[in-house]
Amino acid sequence: MTSIIINKASPEDWEIIQELGILTFTETFSEDNSEEAMEKYLEESFNTEKIKSELNNSDSIFYIAWEEDDPVGYLKVNSGNAQTELQDNNSLEIERIYVKKSHHGKKVGQLLYDQAVDTAKALQKSYVWLGVWEENLRALQFYRKNGFVEFDKHIFRLGDEEQTDLMMKKILD
Repeated sequence: MTSIIINKASPEDWEIIQELGILTFTETFSEDNSEEAMEKYLEESFNTEKIKSELNNSDSIFYIAWEEDDPVGYLKVNSGNAQTELQDNNSLEIERIYVKKSHHGKKVGQLLYDQAVDTAKALQKSYVWLGVWEENLRALQFYRKNGFVEFDKHIFRLGDEEQTDLMMKKILD
């Protein structure tokens, strides 16, 4: 496998983020959710205006994983008011680590996760946290392997459907 390079995304990368987001979310969750719920969520979460706004928010940072000229995954982290919950100034939220199915098992997710931890440390955060769907066993295993522990639950809306996310955090050294 060619080496993977992680680069910070700029506002001009909105189309790459949009395409990766739609593709990876669909690959990961379409089997377990209705077509209507998926369509509604994708339109709400990955429309052009929303992606551009998120990329221009100084409290959100995106990173893209590249294999040569091919974007294969991305990371979105949030601090301050950009966090979806908590909004603790001592924390960094990992909102998304999305990797193309073709690159599952090739350490891309681990590289993006490592970037999130490096970012949190550079921002002098004391812990990182995230929400992960309770049915996403692959992701739960990944985060537990990386030292995350469950501390709460919240409702994640996918279209008109409500799902339970486990909220997990990891204290940084």
